[in-house]
Parts: sequence; structure tokens; C-alpha cells
Amino acid sequence: MHEDKVNLYDQLVAKCDRFERKGKNNPYTSANGHMFSQMNKEGELGIRFSKKVQEKYIMELETGYFKSYGAIMQGYVLMPESMWANLDELAVYLNESYDYVMTLDPK
Repeated sequence: MHEDKVNLYDQLVAKCDRFERKGKNNPYTSANGHMFSQMNKEGELGIRFSKKVQEKYIMELETGYFKSYGAIMQGYVLMPESMWANLDELAVYLNESYDYVMTLDPK
């Protein structure tokens, strides 16, 4: 895991006061029993959205699906590397994802 990315992830999650970072070795966030953001071992960030919103952001951000351990993670968008430069903007996406998982049935 890339320590500098983990530090950035911690700073990102700290900007959001409705949830906290989880996971010792593999950082993630979850609410309502659903994970909604995670970092893979390459230090890439995936954020979860509804299918419709996922497709929209993949187009808008010119990115793709988030993968972890070689598998495509259902509903997750790979957040472009350039977005790490603006944690406030990235926090907007993370909060939107939180709002989305709170609409799902609790696990």
C-alpha cells in the first residue's frame, strides 16, 4: 500500500464528518452495512455510486471501473489520479457516495 496515498485518504475522509475510515491494512469507508469507498493495493481510490451515476462519472471524469485484486468492483468508479490534488472536490464525490449507500437496504 502506498503510504502517501493512505495519508491523503485519511485527510479526505477527515473532511467528511458523517463517517470514518475503517480497515487497518486496506482502507475503506462503509455505512448502513455497505462499503462505499476503498483503496486497492496499487493505491488507487474507488468510490461507489448507483449504476446510472457510475456511468455518468466514468464518462465525465474520463476514467473506468475500479478494480481490486484484479476484479471489477460492482458500482465503483476509479477516481482519476489528478483528483488527489483537490481533496475538497473529492470529498463532494465521497459524500455523494455516502448518501447513495444510505438509500440501500441495511445489511
